[in-house]
Amino acid sequence: MRAPGAPLWGVTPEQAATLSAVVDTIVPADEYPSGTEAGVLDYLEGRFDLRAYYAAGLDAVEAEARGRYGARFPVLSYERREELLRGVESGDTRTPWPFDPVVFVNTVVGHVMEGFYGDPDNGGNRDAVSWRMIGFQVSD
Repeated sequence: MRAPGAPLWGVTPEQAATLSAVVDTIVPADEYPSGTEAGVLDYLEGRFDLRAYYAAGLDAVEAEARGRYGARFPVLSYERREELLRGVESGDTRTPWPFDPVVFVNTVVGHVMEGFYGDPDNGGNRDAVSWRMIGFQVSD
């Protein structure tokens, strides 16, 4: 398991901060942990065979944030981050993307869901938190 705040292998610190903010926008904390708190980054790092794709997409998310709001994605409010991701997911982009932005957002959402709801043995869903959240019987 990655230590909290440890850099992700294969992405820059800025891209890692953007990825963390994206993950926590998709799965925000409420009475349960956020996506990053539940180990989604561990899951992603364990199967990050798409590092170059993610890096380029995270850079594009950053460009969108700067183009729309004049600020980096991680420092935007949750509402602005969600608005930006929903816009990109629907094809509403303001900056050039190196590939289909809709496919990128859908890919990231799918991977985040795998990491949040999947088997903890795969690196995410720390302490089976999402299974407990939905009432799935977990044997300790």
